[in-house]
Formats: sequence, structure tokens, C-alpha cells
Amino acid sequence: MNGADSKEETEEQQHVMSEVHLGCPPGISGPHISRFTISLPPEIESSRFNELFKVGESSTDQEIGFDEDGDLVLPRRRQASRHCFTMKIQHNITSSIPSVGLQVWKAELVLSDFVLHKMCTSTEFDGIVALELGAGTGLAGMLLAHAAKTIFLTDHGDEILANCVKNVQLNSGVFNCEDVVYVRELDWLQPWPPKLSLDLASQERFSWSSSELEEVRKAALLLAADVIYSDDLTDAFFGILEGLMSQGLEKVWLTW
Repeated sequence: MNGADSKEETEEQQHVMSEVHLGCPPGISGPHISRFTISLPPEIESSRFNELFKVGESSTDQEIGFDEDGDLVLPRRRQASRHCFTMKIQHNITSSIPSVGLQVWKAELVLSDFVLHKMCTSTEFDGIVALELGAGTGLAGMLLAHAAKTIFLTDHGDEILANCVKNVQLNSGVFNCEDVVYVRELDWLQPWPPKLSLDLASQERFSWSSSELEEVRKAALLLAADVIYSDDLTDAFFGILEGLMSQGLEKVWLTW
């Protein structure tokens, strides 16, 4: 066994858990569906998305703080905001390192919050084409789908991609996003653009069509959350980013 094989085997055996899942029921090994309440701050006008935000209970103000490492602490609300809606996300509570896309991570929540803020305070996202790299459970991209024309949620591995599709289906009633969102395979270790399946009859479920790659050329925004955790993958990520920006992409939002 060489060093690379040994490293891959160790990563497969080692399980990690996102801090977002600390309140989930213990002892669950398979997929678990959590409900995330998306709340609108009281100072934000929600009239642009009246069909999305429901009127609920009033919330109490909570202060935002930082931990000893300087990271943002996101307190849980005791009550729902007056304007809120709920998203259902299927995820694993723990996973191996290669399958961390099956979990919800804090940076994805921060990115989702920023996407929601921009959607409610501007028309910047209206009618755009966008893609998310390392989309995982697809939370941020699905939020963006409420305003965007097309959003490509990309990741690597059939299990992660199938779970992302499940989440699009779970939230289709909230966003009507199934006609807007495309879940596609994107291996950062392979050059951009990804290879096409020329035989339509045998085209794989998550493969790209030529028309979709043409659509990506029009992308105005790229999202990515919690994708900086491995030297090799970080180099590969910026390689894909370079390829996308060379064809006209100008705006990238990255959280970690």
C-alpha cells in the first residue's frame, strides 16, 4: 500500500461531525431530515417575497458574538421571526471526510444568510445564471433559486449528488425550484470544462449537456462554502475557478 492509498483509507474510516448537528438525535447513522427556519430581520422589508415569508411570532433581539478563535457565534433563536419560512434538509449527522458534503456546515448557513439578505434588499440576483461549487446539501443554492433564472448545484460523488437532488425535491413546494435547479457532477481534479456524454441514451444522471455548459458561460455568480479544508482540493478548487473566470465569470462569494 502506498502513501496515497493509506491516506484515502484513513479518511474513509475517520468520521467527523458538523457543529450544526450537535442538537440532532444521538445514535442516528443514516440520513436525517432537519427543518431549518429561515427568518427575516425586522428591519428588512419582505414585500418582494410575500409568497415566501409567512407571518409568525415576533422574535426577541439576540446579540451576535465571537468565540476565542475569533469565529462568528450564531445563536439559536428561541422564537421564530415574525416573517419566516421552513426548509427541509436531508443530511447525515456524521460522515467520512470524503463525504462531508452529506452534512450541513456553519459556513453554508452564513452564505445562505448573505444570499437571503441580498435577495431581499436588491434585485442583483433577479434572472441571473449562477453555480455553487461543493454544494453539498444545496441549501444556499436553493435559496438563490427563488430569484435566479438558473442555478447549477455541483459536487462530486453519486451519494452526495443524490442527497442534493432529494433536498431539491423536499423544497420544491417552497421554491418551485425543480425547473430552475440542476444538480451536476463536477470533479475538481479534472480540467474544466467537464466531459460531455455524447450518447444521450446512456447519459449519466448527473452529467452535463452541451447546452448546460453554454448556459454556465453566462454565469454571473459563483457560490462556495466550506471548501477550504484540504491542500490538494484547495489547489483543485482554484484551478476550476480559474477556468470559469477565464470564460467571463466575475463574482465569487466564498465562506469558510
